[in-house]
Amino acid sequence: MVIFEIKQLSPETYRQQTRRSTLIVAATFAVLAMGMATVAIGIFGEAGGDNLRLNALGVAAGLLITIALVRSVYWTQPWMSCAVYGWRLKRSLMRVTNVMHHVTSGVAVGDPDAMKLLRFYHLGLTQMHQLDSNSAALSEAAREIDRHREALDARGIETDQNRLDSDWLESVKRFAATA
Repeated sequence: MVIFEIKQLSPETYRQQTRRSTLIVAATFAVLAMGMATVAIGIFGEAGGDNLRLNALGVAAGLLITIALVRSVYWTQPWMSCAVYGWRLKRSLMRVTNVMHHVTSGVAVGDPDAMKLLRFYHLGLTQMHQLDSNSAALSEAAREIDRHREALDARGIETDQNRLDSDWLESVKRFAATA
C-alpha cells in the first residue's frame, strides 16, 4: 500500500503558500487566545484581582480550538495544501529514519526493498531540502545519493522511487529480523 507519493512542487510556490498558511494559523491562534482569555476573565474574573490563571486558561483554550480548527477545517483547504504536503513528506521521511538501521543493513546485502526504500528516502530528502531552500545539507548528501543511484542502476532496479510503500517498510523489518 502506498503511504506517500512525492509530487513535483515549485520551491517558491511552496514557501509562499506555507508562509501564508502559517500566518493564517498564527492569526487564528492570536484572535482565539486573546478572545478566550478576555471571555474567561469577563465571566469568572475579579475586577482588580489576580486573573493570571484565567488568562492562561483562556490562552490554552484558544490553542486547543486552533488545533481543532487546523485538523478539522483548515487541513482540507486549498491554501493549506503545501503545508499539509510538507508535513506528510517529513512524516514519511521520519518513518524511514525510524528503521534506517534496518535499511542500511539491507542495502549492504543487496535487499531490493531496502534499496528502493533508501532511494525513496534520498528523493524525499532532496525534495525537502529544495523546498526548504537548504542547499548546504543537500550538497553534503549528494555523493551518497549518487552512489546509491549507481548501485540501483547496476542491479537493474528502477531509480524513480517516488512512492513510499508500506510493504517495503515491513519487508525491511522482516529481513532484519531474519538476518
